[in-house]
Amino acid sequence: MNSPRHSRFEAIRLRFEAFDPSTGWRLWLYEFLLFGFKQGWACLFGGLLLFLLLATHFLYPENAPLHRYDFLTLAAVAIQAGMLLFRLETWDEAKVILIFHVVGTVMELFKTAAGSWIYPEESLLHIGAVPLFSGFMYAAVGSYIARVWRIFDFRFSHYPPKWATWLLAAAIYVNFFAHHWTVDIRLGLFAVTALLFWRTRVHFRNWREHRWMPLLVGFGLVALFIWFAENIGTFANAWSYPGQEDGWEMVHISKLGSWYLLMLISFVLVSLVQPVRAPER
Repeated sequence: MNSPRHSRFEAIRLRFEAFDPSTGWRLWLYEFLLFGFKQGWACLFGGLLLFLLLATHFLYPENAPLHRYDFLTLAAVAIQAGMLLFRLETWDEAKVILIFHVVGTVMELFKTAAGSWIYPEESLLHIGAVPLFSGFMYAAVGSYIARVWRIFDFRFSHYPPKWATWLLAAAIYVNFFAHHWTVDIRLGLFAVTALLFWRTRVHFRNWREHRWMPLLVGFGLVALFIWFAENIGTFANAWSYPGQEDGWEMVHISKLGSWYLLMLISFVLVSLVQPVRAPER
């Protein structure tokens, strides 16, 4: 029987992993489909939010008594409550999501005040110019990392000292604010990130054996998918960057760098509740 700390998906995952598709192309196809299923499950929170952004963009009534942004906020709270109620997410993962919500909202308050982006629609549930649903978009990133860490049983080799990762994450977060007044040290932060993690491998178990990839590559792949999601969000008019006032256009590719650095902050925060374990010999 599963521990209360485990999600309902744990039993489903174990049944899938117990299945033996033999060898050859059947095994390759099974592992490919299993990898996609696990990734989709890890993205559940973010995927539902993206669906709501698009659905409300096209279908939400203009004269509805509840503002669209307020509906998104209440829907995000309902999704979070439902995932906990039906044990699709653990309480430890929910704690990480709460931390991301606070960290993200603070950044949103500053960035909207600085004119980095705007929320063009009205809302009642907001702080300053920031509707409360925006914090859940950061929380979706934290939810994905926490869930994929558990679902794929992450292990790490050549992981740098934790104190160094915390200092780097703090410097990245401070630079998101400070570069508006002082020198942007982003290139230096990229260099330090590469120096700390260039030997680090993340070992992940899709079926029965652990495979590995460079952790820096993993950061880049996740940042790329977040950039895709950001394009969907701006297309759905959830927020707008300068230059998108007169019509939607793709988010500039330079934003990938920001999301890459955000991955560092996200990863370090998740390490609060998920163990950084070495591979089994």
